[in-house]
Amino acid sequence: MAPGQEYAHNRPMRPAAAPERDGEPVADRAPLSGPSGGRYVCPMHPDVVRDGPGTCPACGMAVEPAVAGAEEETPELAVMTRRLVASAVLTVPLLIVAMGGMAMRHAFGPRLLAWTELALATPVVLWGGAPFFRRGWESIVRAQLNMFTLIAIGVGAAWGYSVVAALVPQIFPASFRTHGGEVALYFESAAVITTLVLLGQVLELRARQRTGDAIRALLRLAPKTARVIRPDGREEDVPLAHVHVGDRLRVRPGERVPVDGVVVEGHSAVDESMLTGEPMPVEKTAGAAVTGGTLNGTGGFVMRAERVGSATLLAQIVRMVSEAQRSRAPVQRLADVVASYFVPAVLVVAAVTFAVWGMWGPAPHLAHALVNAVAVLIIACPCALGLATPMSVMVAVGRGAAAGVLVRDAAALEVLERVDTLVVDKTGTLTEGRPELVSVTVSGHLAEGLLAITDPVKPSTVEALAALRAEGIHVVMATGDARATAAAVARRLGIDDVHAEVLPAEKAELVAVLAAEGRVVAMAGDGINDAPALARAHVGIAMGTGADVALESAGVTLVRGDLRGVVRARRLSRRAMRNIRQNLFFAFVYNALGIPLAAGVLYPVTGLTLSPMIASAAMSLSSVSVIA
Repeated sequence: MAPGQEYAHNRPMRPAAAPERDGEPVADRAPLSGPSGGRYVCPMHPDVVRDGPGTCPACGMAVEPAVAGAEEETPELAVMTRRLVASAVLTVPLLIVAMGGMAMRHAFGPRLLAWTELALATPVVLWGGAPFFRRGWESIVRAQLNMFTLIAIGVGAAWGYSVVAALVPQIFPASFRTHGGEVALYFESAAVITTLVLLGQVLELRARQRTGDAIRALLRLAPKTARVIRPDGREEDVPLAHVHVGDRLRVRPGERVPVDGVVVEGHSAVDESMLTGEPMPVEKTAGAAVTGGTLNGTGGFVMRAERVGSATLLAQIVRMVSEAQRSRAPVQRLADVVASYFVPAVLVVAAVTFAVWGMWGPAPHLAHALVNAVAVLIIACPCALGLATPMSVMVAVGRGAAAGVLVRDAAALEVLERVDTLVVDKTGTLTEGRPELVSVTVSGHLAEGLLAITDPVKPSTVEALAALRAEGIHVVMATGDARATAAAVARRLGIDDVHAEVLPAEKAELVAVLAAEGRVVAMAGDGINDAPALARAHVGIAMGTGADVALESAGVTLVRGDLRGVVRARRLSRRAMRNIRQNLFFAFVYNALGIPLAAGVLYPVTGLTLSPMIASAAMSLSSVSVIA
């Protein structure tokens, strides 16, 4: 739970003060209907806060609203998608031309093919890759080098070299020409790299967009309008934003409660499962508290508004889910950390290579210096590095889906292997979540008899808990149900750590407390009330049979609603992370071996250099090894 927030049993949270950094507020609190005061934050660096859209100065990623609004697609995603489509359309024929071999060169001539490649690749690199060049330039100006620095340098070097080779091939020495006397071109490398990076950006933006689906699902729980009763008795429907504290509101059968308040007239049964996770409706009469977003039953009542806008419980849950989602650090951050050291090293090596060959290399000095420096930059291009994590994640996600484990992002895969504590909801997670009638007792002393209802434990739960304990995982039960009921289920399942009668914020606080103790915490649940805790945990695990908001707040979804899937997910995580580490190792081994060769360290001994053509092949081979 964020500092300053409070939640007591049956008492809604009050708004917390805005967090501060160096004595200044870094984010405003959000209204229920949209982004938080126009503030934007970096998903990789939550401490980076801007007043409007833009990019993060630390990593170059686009910042996003502090709290997701109702929009389904961000402008940047639409722009990147257009760039990807156009670049792919031009890259495909470019590859056909470049890979056509001697037959096409004899048919059309090398000069015509060179100009064709130039015409096809230039829009891809200069227009499609414009955001990467801009971010790469900004990273240099700010002295905060990142992956976009590598991308800009690698693509720019491949394209710039090829432009020179296409326009003035006569400046290149004979040792860098093919048997036919042509200078090798790398337009297809520049275009393919640009297109692949655009694809990665689109997939990443879509994944980030999906993290806002949980917020949008929560926002949709609040009705768009409320029926206000005026002092003269007249009733009218008004937008929810026009409801004020003290207004009298009528809630009709089947409607959602618009804001937090108190019943003043009438009676009904209200479905509060979004708060408690319990399926039984709660009777509401005069004086009872009602919460915005809960679903009214067949009765009707009049309520007095007490908390509206950002003060409602639903708004607080929206805020908690949003803040917890931003606190996650994706596994791709490793690449940026490495790049912060790798990029300067590559730049230094390329500069030294140019200087050494320019001053002491064989004639023509400038051509040798340029070609060898470009070879260094091409072989250092981060194509394999960029593929290392996404390829492993794609394969792992596909394997997991076949086993009934849906993984939403790489962060969940990264953390799952280290989880040592599992917080589980009771209803719908340990139990079926569907009350069953087990007995009927008829007595003349009773008026609607006595019905015995129970929520049966899932058949797979006992086996699942045994498997989790065998893996050394400590299991904690957290439920909104009564203490007696929770204790009975816990005894049956052998769970010693039980927290009953807890509300959404208290579940999230429990997760935060466990994490503060140094535990790596996973949260498994299925209800709307579990959403804040699912988002707050290191890994949120949702039951596939649960509420949409729970699914959207979690990093992992168990399709069959079976806790045995947690064990499968951990095994998947271990294998995926091992594969990611292997891929990163191979990606850097090629650079570690190839960069010195491209710089010409073997030339004094063997008289051989690594031409950009071989450097490009080595770069492609590193990508092939990662994909394989």
